[in-house]
Formats: sequence, C-alpha cells, structure tokens
Amino acid sequence: MFDVDYYDLPNGDRPVQVFIDKQTPRMQRKIFERIELLETHGNTLREPYSKFLGDGLFELRIEYASDITRIFFFFMIGEKIILTNGEAKKKNKTSRRALVLARKYKKEYEGRK
Repeated sequence: MFDVDYYDLPNGDRPVQVFIDKQTPRMQRKIFERIELLETHGNTLREPYSKFLGDGLFELRIEYASDITRIFFFFMIGEKIILTNGEAKKKNKTSRRALVLARKYKKEYEGRK
C-alpha cells in the first residue's frame, strides 16, 4: 500500500486540494476512487488510469460522463506518492501550463527533502 500525500505550498495551501474542492460532488467521488486505486497499485497502475509524462511525473486520469480530469503526481522513496495539482480538460491534450506547474512543484518538493 502506498502513502498518498498532497503537495503543500510554502503558505500551507494545497493546490490539488483546492482543485478537487472545485469539482462537482460526483467528480470528487470519482477522483477519490482513483486515488484509492493509486494507493493500492502505486507504480504498477497503468493506462487507462495513469500515464507517465516524463521527468518522473505522472497523471491520474479520471473521466466522468463527458468530463475529463487529470491529477498530477510523482513518487518518492518509501512508497510515497505526492499529488501536486489538477486540471479539468476540454481537449485531448494536457495543457502546457498545468505540466509546467506540476514540474515546478515536483522540483520544489524534492529540494525540500
């Protein structure tokens, strides 16, 4: 079993928590179901649930009806997963802005540890 944690900004805010809180209750339920799947399967979880994006960054893929949501994450030593931020998608391609932000959070987190 993997330990899932949220990335914290220096001011204590958690970008992924803010993102999840803005979703509909049904989408939130789907997100938490996928997070539980990630906790159980960790680095063995593959598409269609999880996708490697490069540089140690992954996305957790959630679809509900016509809504597509992605939660970005990375692994740390000791079976720990850090969720960084999320994106509600309208197109097939993940936005560059969301990826840049996820990579920034990953680098900053690793610098703290």
